[in-house]
Amino acid sequence: MSRLFLLSYEEPWYVVKDIVSGVATQGETIEEAKNNLREALELYYEDSEMVKM
Repeated sequence: MSRLFLLSYEEPWYVVKDIVSGVATQGETIEEAKNNLREALELYYEDSEMVKM
């Protein structure tokens, strides 16, 4: 499944937001911000039927 993300730089942070869920995180690098978002989405969808499929 593909997802749409919004990435911006708000000094000194890279901010990444998942458009569908509205979940957003930040990191000092793009890679860190992406990893933080991945973890945040796992927690966000933890009890969701979508994850259990």
